[in-house]
Amino acid sequence: MECGCIGKKLGHSFSKDIHALLADYKYELCEIPEDSLSDFMKKADFKAINVTIPYKEKVIPFLSYISPEAEAIGAVNTIVNNGGRLSGYNTDFAGMRSLILKTGIDPEGKTALILGTGGTSRTAAAVLKSLGAKEIKRVSRSGKDGALTYDEAYENYPGAEIIVNTTPAGMFPDTEGVSVDIERFPHLTGVIDAVYNPLRTNLILSAKKRGIKASGGLYMLVAQAFYAYRYFTGDEGDESVINKIYKKILSEKENIVLTGMPGSGKTTLGKIIAKKTGKAFYDTDDEIKNMFSSSPDEIIASEGEAAFREKETEAVKKLSGLTGAVIATGGGAVLKEENITALKRNGKVVFIDRPIEFIKPTADRPLSCDMEKLSSRYNERYPIYLGTADIKIVPGIDRKRNAEKIIRSVSGEDTGN
Repeated sequence: MECGCIGKKLGHSFSKDIHALLADYKYELCEIPEDSLSDFMKKADFKAINVTIPYKEKVIPFLSYISPEAEAIGAVNTIVNNGGRLSGYNTDFAGMRSLILKTGIDPEGKTALILGTGGTSRTAAAVLKSLGAKEIKRVSRSGKDGALTYDEAYENYPGAEIIVNTTPAGMFPDTEGVSVDIERFPHLTGVIDAVYNPLRTNLILSAKKRGIKASGGLYMLVAQAFYAYRYFTGDEGDESVINKIYKKILSEKENIVLTGMPGSGKTTLGKIIAKKTGKAFYDTDDEIKNMFSSSPDEIIASEGEAAFREKETEAVKKLSGLTGAVIATGGGAVLKEENITALKRNGKVVFIDRPIEFIKPTADRPLSCDMEKLSSRYNERYPIYLGTADIKIVPGIDRKRNAEKIIRSVSGEDTGN
């Protein structure tokens, strides 16, 4: 192996995509069972590697040299093979620091809780200390090695102002997980999650909902990869590439989710957007039919709306786990908060705000089959569409221009309406 990343489970990793944008070396993802780590490290058949969960501490005994920064933290995420002599470094420190600063969080004089006790938690503690945090406490389920239990954190540190999650809680594929109830910390000013897949964990979404500065770990991943690239190649590079690669990876991985009334043009627009962006297109109504062998109107007719909504949620959760997709949702998908939460983990929600006078009721939509029902649904749902959308678009006559406007808005090139 020339270059790559080792870990126990790497199916969620974006590292290969990032390094492909950094340099032309061959970069592989290498899943290693714990009982095979020793043989892999002793063989050392690689030029340079990144190290992720759960091996950031376990690789240290195999190293001939460990940088002072990595030694102080007690974790290594970058190893370079110099003729059989393995040297270990920690670029997570620079990555975590870059993420915290980019998010606009100022730890100086503040109390911080770090969730987890592994290598990344030590890195987070070192970063927070360097940025002037007043008090730093690690939190774990067991409370071992000087950490607080979660109950102790709730009871003794309700005034905590910063939370950094370094546990796998919420990581793909178990995206429903959440490490802590942030409602128990009313003074929070910043939340960071080292998890980057999904792009936004439930922890981050909860923080954003409260208006707290918060960010997932994608920027950290890109930044630490850049600093690892320096060790891999000996080339200092240009730090401005971090932001460029971050934006590109985010654009590629983030879903574009279309919401709006039945008949507002979500499916048509979604297909045009998919073609223009190279993303795959999905429609939740089609997914329901694929999963349950019945169309939405057939399910509503035979089982009722409540049963249909349950099936719709299953389809939404399945599609929301994808990355790099365009997803057109059913008109009522926004009615359940869990649907919106799932869709926002990897997606930007765009409300297609077509005025009701331009929407025609159709017989194949039993909940809006006539103008009276359509108007009732419109009045009921409109505030929810507005409240759950990241972007609102009022479409014009030209569909291609509408699609282009959505693409620009999602990318940040256009603020939308």
